[in-house]
Amino acid sequence: MLLVRHGQSAPYVDGEPFPLRDGHGDPPLSPLGRQQADRVGARLAGEPLQAIYTSTLQRTHQTAAPTASACGLTPTELFDLREIFLGDAEGGLFRQWSADDHPAVVEMRRTGDWGAIPNAETKAELVTRVRRGLEGIRDTNPDRYVAVFVHGGVIGAAMAMAAGVDAVTFAGSRNGSFCHLVGLADGSWVVRSFNDASHIGTITTDDAVD
Repeated sequence: MLLVRHGQSAPYVDGEPFPLRDGHGDPPLSPLGRQQADRVGARLAGEPLQAIYTSTLQRTHQTAAPTASACGLTPTELFDLREIFLGDAEGGLFRQWSADDHPAVVEMRRTGDWGAIPNAETKAELVTRVRRGLEGIRDTNPDRYVAVFVHGGVIGAAMAMAAGVDAVTFAGSRNGSFCHLVGLADGSWVVRSFNDASHIGTITTDDAVD
């Protein structure tokens, strides 16, 4: 299972929240993010992928598109792969709160739990649904090589699940980067790599949470 973080998303403009899908901010990729998506597709074009998955949000769809075209695959969308739900800070407002050191963000950083943001998903809730989503993909694709286009928070939760560590340990993967997991028949996971962005090169300005 290759986890691919989506390309950079469009910037937040104060007073102009992103459109929402199922309560989640749903910005498109920025021009830089589209370049990153093209580089992901170029690197994966020769890989023997057998399935592609995305979250419900358009930035993962747009990042997956060059790879899907190159490999002749139609992505499957899964709700459980969506980014952390940020409650009152959704729609891009979290970026402004982070820049302003909003008290809820300061508390989130102190505790390491997204649940410090009013009405946001907790760390435990995030890990539970990411586990459910990835186990479903694993069980549906025995002995298959799949690419899963997701979000930074989802990657952090997935890697932590596999490694048996706290969900913030693997925070900060780069836009367009790869993380390689192997799901074993006994239900365990093996981490093969984390944050491989050699194909992205210098075209990177990463989103902290999106």
